[in-house]
Amino acid sequence: MKTNVLIYGATGSQASPVVYALLNKGYEAFAVTHTPQKSEPLKEAGATIVIADMANRERIFEISQGMDAVSLLIPFFIANPLDGLEYAKNAIDGAKLAGVKLIVWNTSGFILPFRTGNPAIDVRLDIADYLRSSGVPYIIIQPSAYAENLLGPWNAPFVAQKNQAAYPTPEEMPIGWIATQDVASLIVAAIERPELAGSEFMVSGLENLNGPALAQRFSEALERPIDFYAMPPSEFGQILDNVFGPGAGKGAAGFYQQLHDTQQFPPMFVEMKPVLEKLPVRITPLKEWIVQHKTAFQNS
Repeated sequence: MKTNVLIYGATGSQASPVVYALLNKGYEAFAVTHTPQKSEPLKEAGATIVIADMANRERIFEISQGMDAVSLLIPFFIANPLDGLEYAKNAIDGAKLAGVKLIVWNTSGFILPFRTGNPAIDVRLDIADYLRSSGVPYIIIQPSAYAENLLGPWNAPFVAQKNQAAYPTPEEMPIGWIATQDVASLIVAAIERPELAGSEFMVSGLENLNGPALAQRFSEALERPIDFYAMPPSEFGQILDNVFGPGAGKGAAGFYQQLHDTQQFPPMFVEMKPVLEKLPVRITPLKEWIVQHKTAFQNS
């Protein structure tokens, strides 16, 4: 009998690799989306497309029936980040009512031990509390920062056109960049190990790179000199507004400005050996990841 897995955010960049990884391993993947026009590639790959809005509690309860496991993801860029808590409650309560055996939650970032003032980040604390007290078996995967963020318009055009690796962090701040596909592999490994229920894993790439070290990896991978550009948070916020709509960048810009002002950096890296002993997957070195995406960093 195949295992049924419900995947939230399935057409997005974070969760779609989870769908493909599950299908490759023979799971029945039920891909949840409220944008069916984006779901055709998943359908062609063998996923069952489930149209649902996470705000619709009754619909979420309905689609949870018959599921063995849930891959939970809450969208980061939403008009009201506090809605994310309601989305999570609906998914968790639906799983509980349906007798789901395991929820694996991708937090889309570390759960910081303090509130930052950015609701999109702070809501993770509230979701974590709700999940831990829900009674549903769970595993939490907390990724540091996605390497795919480096494909965004705040970096890729700068690399291609100005030979600058750009990010709104101070150049001294180190980050353990991790590929989306590697996080997906960790999520599937967690689904395959329900005996780890109650575990929480902070995960990252294999290297803790500050700004100049990040630029060095780009230089090595692209075989040309790349410098680091500590992008002003206000510039980053404006780019987010242009991409996601007015106001989208306000919280993120404020968070990064606080880093510049205080020079107090949250942890963005973990030693992966203990994690990989329990969730044995291969982690892609950042230089290798950059080579894989080389065309995105070339000036056409």
